[in-house]
Amino acid sequence: MGKSELVAEINRLRKEKNAVILAHYYQEEDIQDIADFVGDSLALAKKAAETNADIIVFSGVHFMAETAKIINPNKKVVLPDMRAGCSLADGCPPDAFRKFKEKYPDHTVVTYINCSAEIKTMSDWVCTSSNAKKIINAIPKDQPIIFAPDQNLGKYLMQETGRDMVLWKGSCVVHEAFSIEKLLDLISKYPNAKIAAHPESQTHILKVANYVGSTAGILNYIKTTTETDTFIIATEAGILHKMAQDNPNKVLIPAPVDEDNSCACSECAFMKLNTLEKLYRCLRDESPEIVLDKELIEKALIPIERMLAIS
Repeated sequence: MGKSELVAEINRLRKEKNAVILAHYYQEEDIQDIADFVGDSLALAKKAAETNADIIVFSGVHFMAETAKIINPNKKVVLPDMRAGCSLADGCPPDAFRKFKEKYPDHTVVTYINCSAEIKTMSDWVCTSSNAKKIINAIPKDQPIIFAPDQNLGKYLMQETGRDMVLWKGSCVVHEAFSIEKLLDLISKYPNAKIAAHPESQTHILKVANYVGSTAGILNYIKTTTETDTFIIATEAGILHKMAQDNPNKVLIPAPVDEDNSCACSECAFMKLNTLEKLYRCLRDESPEIVLDKELIEKALIPIERMLAIS
């Protein structure tokens, strides 16, 4: 089936089944173009919470689809490819985190949304990069905090909020791939360029950035900045598609990665597992479906609802 036929079938099926297609900015271009809504983790969580659809087709990675199911336990949530995981979520196994948490019994647990549903059940708060600072600042200053699973985001939040937090030592392979040496070479080639970086990046990348923020924050920064028309983007390269649509007259350069990376830019192999054809089959067959235990959903919902209330 060709692309135009796939698009026609997806459009027919979504109407017939009252389905909504939610896609992350890191998805391939064809998926972003056909989605009902494209957003970052916070925007997608909010959109999942307010949808009236019977079926949610979540074009992203597993923890995102799980979050949509937790928010909508009575709706069917499907993911085009069940193998679409996350190195950050995988790097925080529930058993190991449970033991880690037991060492700090008086600590409030704040977890980045990039974690499994089981980790969310052990959390007091869930956050995204869009609202993490706000959530940390909402916790009383004398209350000690565990932050997991991203240590780079955790270090950045400690610097921004002045809080001393216990960090789980996890990281995102995509955001740790950037080469500072190549980035500095690129800056010398484009001296007027502004650098926008995601806070999952390493500290040495964040230090040279003109703007540090969430995926949605970076998009807004590029759109509203007028003192230059050239930008170097240090996050997953899928964001450039929407960014180029919004800023047709600006020069957008993906931040360079280390030599041993197969691509000149940083791409999430998990995100790219989803394709237009898999999305079509997923909607047609209503499978693979995200199925979660009722008790797990109820426990994981508590910190997510706290996050949505403060956001």
